[in-house]
This record gives sequence, structure tokens and C-alpha cells, in this order.
Amino acid sequence: LATLNWVDWFNKKRVHSALGYVSPFEFEAMYYDKINPLGQVA
Repeated sequence: LATLNWVDWFNKKRVHSALGYVSPFEFEAMYYDKINPLGQVA
């Protein structure tokens, strides 16, 4: 359980300087919003 909590923190909550001080989870969401701003299916 401790490992799963750490993985959740590492991927969703910790900020990363190379990503502009956002979490990897937030960075990925912003990336997909940028390449598909209207949420349209291709």
C-alpha cells in the first residue's frame, strides 16, 4: 500500500521543475488540451 501511495504522489502530486513546476499529471492534461483544444475526436 505504501508503494501505491508513493506512485500516486510521484505521478499526480509532486511538482517538477522541468515541467514548469506542475505535476506530471497536470502537465499531460495541459499537453492534450493544447493539441486538441476543443476536445474533438479526430
